[in-house]
Amino acid sequence: MAGAAASLVGSGPAWAASLPMPTSLPEALAAALAKRSPLVVMVSLVGCPFCVIARDNYLAPLQGQAGLSIVQVDMRDRALVQDFAGGSQTQDQLIRSWGVKVAPTVLFFGRGGAEVAERLVGGYIPDFYGAYLDDRLRTARAAVAG
Repeated sequence: MAGAAASLVGSGPAWAASLPMPTSLPEALAAALAKRSPLVVMVSLVGCPFCVIARDNYLAPLQGQAGLSIVQVDMRDRALVQDFAGGSQTQDQLIRSWGVKVAPTVLFFGRGGAEVAERLVGGYIPDFYGAYLDDRLRTARAAVAG
């Protein structure tokens, strides 16, 4: 049986989707954990076609239909965000501090801002992206529930 991400392909809107950009990762994480969910963070890059596919066909539908807590931060973006330690840095600095070098990269955070599943790095083959995403979501949800 196909997972949540795989079953949502093609069910999203025909226009470009958007994900919220956080001003505070601790607040976004607290909201996610209150729903017994991991915080999913998509690292994107303006002009990245694989980012559009990941966001529009997988992540935005999961957020809208499954209620998953998903935010987006952008490489090269100078908007400030509060990190998990309570400090303030630009989105680009935050992404660099995580060691992310490829867009899209999807990260899964649990209590204390710890990563609770393997990162989903790159666009992969579209036929399998949903399955890879489902696998990581299962792992992240189990870590948050446990």
